Amino acid sequence: MTVRRSAVVLAATAVIGTAVAPAALADDSSPAASTSPSTALPSGLYGTSDPTYDGVWRQSLALLAQYTVGVKPADKAVDWLTGQQCANGAFAPYRADATAKCGAKTMVDTNSTAAAVQALAAPGGHDDATGKALTWLKSVQNKDGGWGYTAGGASDANSTSVVIGALAAAGEKPGDVAKGGKSPYDALVKLSIPCAEDGGGAFAYQPDKKGGLAANEDATAAAVLGGLGKGLAATAGKASADATCQKADQPTPEQAAHNGAVHLAATLKDTSYLKSALAGAEDQPDYGNTADAVVALAAAGSADAAKQSLAWLEKNSADWAAKSGPAAYAQLILAAHATGADPRDFGGADLVKQLGATGPAAQTAGSSASPSATKDEQKDDEGDGVSVWWIVGVGLVGGIGIGFLLSGRNKKQQL
Repeated sequence: MTVRRSAVVLAATAVIGTAVAPAALADDSSPAASTSPSTALPSGLYGTSDPTYDGVWRQSLALLAQYTVGVKPADKAVDWLTGQQCANGAFAPYRADATAKCGAKTMVDTNSTAAAVQALAAPGGHDDATGKALTWLKSVQNKDGGWGYTAGGASDANSTSVVIGALAAAGEKPGDVAKGGKSPYDALVKLSIPCAEDGGGAFAYQPDKKGGLAANEDATAAAVLGGLGKGLAATAGKASADATCQKADQPTPEQAAHNGAVHLAATLKDTSYLKSALAGAEDQPDYGNTADAVVALAAAGSADAAKQSLAWLEKNSADWAAKSGPAAYAQLILAAHATGADPRDFGGADLVKQLGATGPAAQTAGSSASPSATKDEQKDDEGDGVSVWWIVGVGLVGGIGIGFLLSGRNKKQQL
């Protein structure tokens, strides 16, 4: 999985040795099934790499991207996703044996659950599954109105934003979902950096130990969508002529989102892409985060900045997507969708066909390539040579509350 890869690594290194966040536990009493994937992956699953830490996430993005372009996925692809849900409504990243009940060791999380809600809400007809998932998400909402990656984990911008997207996708008003009088928007605004400070306009992932806020591009892209009350498949918003950070002692969610978009546009102005936060790779492009930023900018009405970065992705992202698999293709499709571009002619490539080739054949036209041909050619999801999911896995096994995006979307980061 390549979504928000850099933030995952930062998160993993930040949490080691810090306070341990409570693990998110499913409420069934029976032991959990092993998280080790079987030798033969489920035929309904997209991608060929180990799904232990990203199965539900990448499946959700793949389905959501297909729905946005009018492709109806195979029934078994949708059935695989719904079959991953625990009885309490939550989703874990991957359950090798979905027939076994979720138990105390099943590491369910808010990001997988919220992404699944967005994917299942898009076509409709899954109200029971989405309703149970939202009930669980509401039950683990923090007192500040936000969500952490795990139940009981400190609220972060990414997790809070992806849950806002799930609420909106299911037809609810995120501002009305409150805990202790605090809504998700209250939690997000607290993570917005004032205009006059370093990194002004951006969002932090979480406050540091002293309560300070440090700009995080990954969190900013997510929080722009969250502040606007939009999900992963956002469309272009009303054009904004204001390219300045709006100063306010207590900004509204919309103002905070606008300021986040201004920050992203300024950051992207010279290079058109966001840079990796991985140690030793700071000068390298972060394709996934750039795609997320394109969606955020388009949703905030910054069309010119969004299209500039989209054009860069059209020219430069092919190898990354081929190495990274279904979630990467989905991110690019969602970026094209947000800007009104054609994902079937993306730098000369048909992203819809390429995504479709990573999983079971769709029911409608637009994804006709043979899955087996492309799957055999796919490389591991760790396309830039570092086993980030191993890091995340260590964190999850240790119960340290690493969260995911949209992810990217797994951390208890002390920035």
